This record gives sequence, C-alpha cells and structure tokens, in this order.
Amino acid sequence: MTALAHFRNPNLVCRALSGLLVALGTLALATAAQARGPASVAETAEQLIDAVVNISTTQTLKSPEGTPLPSVPEGSPFEELFEDFFNKDGKNSRRDRKVSSLGSGFVIDAQEGLIVTNTHVIEGADEIIVNFADGTRLKVDRVVGKDGKTDLALLKVTPRRPLKAVKFGSSDSIRVGDWVMAIGNPFGLGGSVTVGIISAKARDINSGPYDDYLQTDAAINKGNSGGPLFNMEGEVIGINTAIISPTGGSIGIGFAVPSDIAVPVIEQLKLYGETRRGWLGVRIQSVSEDIAETLGVPENTGALVAGVTPDSPAAQAGIEPGDLILKFDGKEVTSMRGLPRIVAQTPIGKSVEVEALRKGEKKNFKVVVGRLSEDDKSDETARPTPEGGKGDVKPAPGRGLIGLKVVPLTDELRRKHGIDKKIKGLLVTETDPDSPAAQKGIKTGDVIVEAAQEQVANADDLAKSVEKVRRSGRKAVLLRVEDGKGDMRFVAVPIE
Repeated sequence: MTALAHFRNPNLVCRALSGLLVALGTLALATAAQARGPASVAETAEQLIDAVVNISTTQTLKSPEGTPLPSVPEGSPFEELFEDFFNKDGKNSRRDRKVSSLGSGFVIDAQEGLIVTNTHVIEGADEIIVNFADGTRLKVDRVVGKDGKTDLALLKVTPRRPLKAVKFGSSDSIRVGDWVMAIGNPFGLGGSVTVGIISAKARDINSGPYDDYLQTDAAINKGNSGGPLFNMEGEVIGINTAIISPTGGSIGIGFAVPSDIAVPVIEQLKLYGETRRGWLGVRIQSVSEDIAETLGVPENTGALVAGVTPDSPAAQAGIEPGDLILKFDGKEVTSMRGLPRIVAQTPIGKSVEVEALRKGEKKNFKVVVGRLSEDDKSDETARPTPEGGKGDVKPAPGRGLIGLKVVPLTDELRRKHGIDKKIKGLLVTETDPDSPAAQKGIKTGDVIVEAAQEQVANADDLAKSVEKVRRSGRKAVLLRVEDGKGDMRFVAVPIE
C-alpha cells in the first residue's frame, strides 16, 4: 500500500495531523526555551563550583606620624579622654591598621595547588587565604608570579586533600550572543553563580597595552575579580577583571581577560615566575580616515610606525617611521592595538617575517624578536593628537597652504626649543589658529620632519610636497611631526 493510500483513511489522516501538531508544538516550545536561555545550568555549576575559590587578603597600613597632645587645663574632663587617645609622651597611640579585601580565583592544577586570580586582588597583601566551597581554608605558600599589564596572578597552595581543577577553553571561538556563566565571591557571598551572554569582544577599556576584553552582561560585582567566566561546556574562556558601574554594583557591563591572552601569560608565570614578552621596538599609531586617504589604504588598516627605537629589532631589520605594518609572523595586523598583542606573544629570539607598506610599495623584513623589558614603552601607541602656516612660501591664489610658518633648524633654535641635534626638519614658528594644521594639533615648537613621506629641509620642500599631493588628487598631506620631547606622530593635514 502506498503512502497516499494511507491518507485516504480518515483515522490515519487524523492521527498523522495530530502527530504533526504535537511535533510542531514541541519545536515551538524548544525554540522559545532556547530564546530565553539554557533550561538549567545546575548540573554544570555543580561540577565547577568546587574549583572556584574565594580569596581574602590582609594588608597592614602604616599609621601617620603621631600628633602632639593638645593643651588642656589640668583636671579638665577632657584630660582623661585625651590621655586614653594619646601616649604619655604626646604621640598618637593608634597602631598600624590591618585592612582586608576579598576576591575570587580558580584552581588550574589540582596536584600542584595552582590558582589563578587578578593581580589587583592580591597586590600589597601581607597574607593571602584561599577559601574553598567545602569550607577548607589554605594559606597561600607563595605568589608564583604576577603580571600587571594583563592583571593576572598565579598562586601556590599546599592541598590537604585532592582539589578540583578546571580547564581553559578557546575565547577566540566564543561568539557574541553565546551564553556564559560566572562563578565567584561578589560582596563576600561565596559560590555565587550568574548567567548571561557575551555582549561584545575585543573591548579596549584603556587599562593597559594589551586590552582585548570580553564584555558580558552576566552579573559581575565587587569580589568577582579573578573569578572564571565559563562557556556552556564548563571551560574557562575568561577571567573576570573589571566592571563599569556608577554605583559599584552590576549594571550589566562586565569585562573578562580572554583565555587566549591569559593562557600564555599564566604558562610563563608558571615556568619563570615572570612574563617574557616579545619586543619589536616601534611606536605606532592608528590609521584614521584622513591618514588612510593620504596612504591610499582603507581606514584602520595595519599599524603605522611613528618611531623606531635605535638598535631595536625593528631598526636592525630596516623598518622605518612611516612604514605601515600589515602582517607580523604571518598574522594579519587588522588594527593598531593588534600589533603589540601579536608581538608580545611571539617567542623571544624567533626570526619572523614582517610585511609593510612603504610609499605605496609592499616590503618584507626579517626581524629577530627581542625581549620587552618592564619599563620599555615601545611597541605601544604613539601620543594621540587632536582631530584636525602662514608659511615662508606663497600659496596659490584662492588656496591656503596649511597655515604654518616654518624655518630651517639652527643651533640657536635647537637650544631655545630643546630639540635634539639628531632631529632634522623645519621648525614651526607660528600657526594660524583657524588653519587645518592647528586643528590637527600642530603647534609652535613642533618640527616637521617629513611631508608626503619625503624629508623636508626648507619651506620650498614643504611647498613642493603639498603641491605634489594636490596634483595627485588627494585631499590631505601626511606630515611626520616631532616635538622637543622626541615624541613622533603622523598627522594628515587637509590642503583644500
């Protein structure tokens, strides 16, 4: 009998329709439940909560110098009060104060007793106590290492019994909208579980050179710092670190260090007790819309080299200011802030290929990655400039040049403005406050080193570069500017 024949039977038709409606209803309920979120995270939370710890610290604050005993009449009712408060020698009797703070952490090695938390949770602590979900309290034997730039720290305890550990997952594979779960110690309420989604990725909150935070609306409050952010498979994909809140409580904007950034740092802390980051030796800036137009590239392409540290890996490889770094060790540099992270994670001593754009042509460089010292400021961003003279040359009728008066550098001018002898170019002696150059932040005392990626030695050189750019149809001329402090930057100044 064919399937069509079955449906000629009214009873069979009714049963088929009934089954179809039940299936559709079940699908609708499942879809609705999925839209509301996971049905329950109880089983996942139960498996993870023993690995999440509360961290309490004690720190001694030195009291200020003693205060002299105030002069009061003998026998006054205040005399006894002041004597209780002050020593007999007239010094304040208050002792050093002990203050405590709370945070969170999680076990990553059950046998070794290794625990991850935030640096700011344990900074300056005299004593660190780890509290487990079963009531066990362990004193931290030592701080294995800490890294202020990513706000991560690794602690060591001696377990009395087998511990429960959690493993890391990939933060790169997590998507905006995926469900996540935070477990921690908000306001001292240990073992608190909250659920939310990933609200955004690659957030820069200006807390350090390697900002690339995950943003979540899972409730994170004071005391959650250092705790884990899990995916729905129970893997740590972030370490809760910061919140934005006018009240100190959760408003649904929390930030976590991505696991893909945290894991290499933690491994180095475990091996060396410190971080050992790669170093290129450049100062960089972003490619804004107007700078992109002068270079003939899309906005936010690569990292623009504003300066190169002498004798650095970049200098030895031949990288120069004005180069636009597009790739590093085969990885695309999609933004200015992406380059420091890629370089930092590259093994020290590794020979890598760097692809850059120089005056419209792609060039490749071989760079041997150095080691970044803690006080080194290179491989970070150049000083930002505002958005936005009457020169020694005459502008064409109806056209302003760029609103600057410039003169060649002399020894006297160098002394007057504190400009190093190594700097060559034109000194800005006057700016028209209404000019495009002034609006872009160029000021008296700055030195124009290059115009349109060509060195300038006199006002005629500047005028020729501006005219060359104008004839090419571009709307702005790219200037390389340096000040007396040695800070270099590129500025795109409109010429119309």
